[in-house]
Amino acid sequence: MIEFGLLAAAATILVSGVTIAVFRRLPTLRLQLAALAIFACAVPLTAVTVGGFVMFEMHKDFMILTVLVGSAASCLAVALLLARSIVARVSTMERAASRLAAGDLGARSAVTDPRELATLSASFNQMAESIEELFDARRQLVAWASHDLRTPLASIQAMLEAVEDDLASPEDYLPALREQTAILASLTNDLFELACIDAGTLTVELRETSIPELVNSCVRSLSAEAAARGVQLETRLRDGLPPVNCAPEHVQRVLLNLLTNALRYTPSDGSVAVAAEPVGSELHVVVEDSGIGLSADATQRMFERFWREDPSRTRANGNAGLGLAIARGLVEAHGGRVWAENRSEGGARVAFSLPLATAR
Repeated sequence: MIEFGLLAAAATILVSGVTIAVFRRLPTLRLQLAALAIFACAVPLTAVTVGGFVMFEMHKDFMILTVLVGSAASCLAVALLLARSIVARVSTMERAASRLAAGDLGARSAVTDPRELATLSASFNQMAESIEELFDARRQLVAWASHDLRTPLASIQAMLEAVEDDLASPEDYLPALREQTAILASLTNDLFELACIDAGTLTVELRETSIPELVNSCVRSLSAEAAARGVQLETRLRDGLPPVNCAPEHVQRVLLNLLTNALRYTPSDGSVAVAAEPVGSELHVVVEDSGIGLSADATQRMFERFWREDPSRTRANGNAGLGLAIARGLVEAHGGRVWAENRSEGGARVAFSLPLATAR
């Protein structure tokens, strides 16, 4: 009788160990729980069968009780060990979430199985990476905005102090004050527009628009600057271009940004041209120049906010680095995209797409 009890105990331990090892290797949590349910049903049936056999053959109540207790203990052990395994992996994710909530933006979850927890872990890590990128972007935004705002403010303060100390008359500094105030107003408007784009509150009222009219208007407004720089500014638009769905004032802003940027990097005796062609359900508007071209870094990052290829450029001799970022946001608000590349014959090509009116 004692030998039978010891045998039952040993069998219980062996079955529990093998079962939990097999269950933990199942690829999904659903399969693990389903296997546990089947095991929990199979154990009582086995216990009853063995108990009946013992009762019929040996008429020993203690042995029957031993079989039942061993079966129940086996089922309970497997359930507890599997639950502990699952809880341990969930706890790993919980600790990573707690670290992220506490401000550790580098917190990541290392759960690799079962499949459901691995998917949840991957989603958590992706979310953590997005949060880290957002915080980095916010820090960069504050740093660059502070830098670009400080320069005109310092100039205004210096001029006001000179007037207060009778080192100059107010009339001497009025043009410069207007210029610095315009720089501040422009940067403030850019930041506000960028905030609207990021928040998804930018209002875009689409209507059927002729692209040649917008292009010609932008070219006329920049013709004097192009002539002063010695750059030929022209359009290459074929007849019969289909109309597009867009907010004309926003598309005009995009075109002016791209043309101004092209003029800035095109040397004297160079050329800047605007072209357009329908491609599928879109119209591609292209600004080409014969300038110095784009570096590999520029083609990837030129549409990022506050990015300048030359870090020494400031608001005084360049721009705040927001124009192309705003242009990308405006184009994407229309459902289009913007991209840049080098021309095989030299210079750069920057293009954006707009939906055709017929594809509305």
